[in-house]
Amino acid sequence: MADESGPGTPRLLRALNDRAALRLLLEHGRLTRTDVSALAGLSKPTASQMLARLEAAGLVVAVGTAAGGPGRAAQLYEVNPAAGHAVAFDITHFAIQALIVDLGGRTVAELQVPLPRRARDAIARLDDVYTQVLDTANLQRGHISHAVAGVSGAYDQQAGVLKHASHLPGWRVPELRERLSELLGADVEVENDVNLVALAEHEAGAAVDVETFVLLWSASGLGAALVLGGALHRGVTGSAGEVGFLPVPGEPLVRNVTRATGGFDRAASGRAVLDLGRRFGLHGATAETLIRRAVAAGPEADGFLDELATRYATGLAAMVVVVDPALIVLSGPLLQAGGEPLRSRVEREVASLGITAVPARLGRITSDPVLAGARRMALARLREAIFASTGQERPGTAQPATRTSGRRNPR
Repeated sequence: MADESGPGTPRLLRALNDRAALRLLLEHGRLTRTDVSALAGLSKPTASQMLARLEAAGLVVAVGTAAGGPGRAAQLYEVNPAAGHAVAFDITHFAIQALIVDLGGRTVAELQVPLPRRARDAIARLDDVYTQVLDTANLQRGHISHAVAGVSGAYDQQAGVLKHASHLPGWRVPELRERLSELLGADVEVENDVNLVALAEHEAGAAVDVETFVLLWSASGLGAALVLGGALHRGVTGSAGEVGFLPVPGEPLVRNVTRATGGFDRAASGRAVLDLGRRFGLHGATAETLIRRAVAAGPEADGFLDELATRYATGLAAMVVVVDPALIVLSGPLLQAGGEPLRSRVEREVASLGITAVPARLGRITSDPVLAGARRMALARLREAIFASTGQERPGTAQPATRTSGRRNPR
């Protein structure tokens, strides 16, 4: 008997058509059989068969009829949001944010739980938060197939360990992803937080129209993300973008940088901003507050903003020379606090220090950008798994989304 899963076989063609119909429904929302037929370029009988198969598999549901038009009202269909769920986490040293999204892209639960100041095991705490967000969504662990954990650190997929994350006790363990996957009962990816911000900006922010860009994040410390040709560049050990360790002029060379802050971090981190502000007679309880006061002060704070922009641009110029990006995205609370006055200065200084002028834009995802990026990645992984399983035999109807083995390579 011929292999029905081979190229050009009816089974393969049905699977490809079903996946195409799912993508159309995810892209356009509610569609009629006629809509699916026209958009997919298939006959109405074929479209009807696709929708019937997807409905029987629990991936599509009928949701009323289309209004208007002569004759019998057409049935509307949409992706069954309950056919799959994924969870996104933003994990810092002071709190864990969690969000559950369904297959249709709707957020069904979200919460933030503060961490005890002296928490000894952040992984166990993650499990507690996971239980809480599941309860909020009225879901069980078997309903979640994919999870993305955003952390401030570099996950080395070859070694299976999280680096540069001493602020997360209990996370620097061997086979971290495997342990998390077993704990949560889902396929887990561990991703750098700034990389996730870049994904969010690429999907719906300042870089939606750009395939190669650099994102600089400035908060208590510095980080960067590189998107090259539309894809994140993580490096061999996951450490691409750890620009706080970048040597910069004006700062002493730092050796054994994994045990100390680097030159760029010493020049432009939150503590450095406070020190710089004092030199110019500016004060604030936080670096963010100080920068906002400088912007509000007008010309009398120009010297501070000029010097701060030069410090940021010094590190950025090194990245621009290497990457030759189409855009720089300035993100994080400190750069956002500087607004247009700081953005324009950084852009001008990068052009002066580098070999080419690169436009700079302020990041547009300012509300929980790490969680937004983790949500995007988790939803993408969920949908990839659903598409891969469409057309295959499914045990029963309306099962939770297919769970993979938890071995997909992350960053």
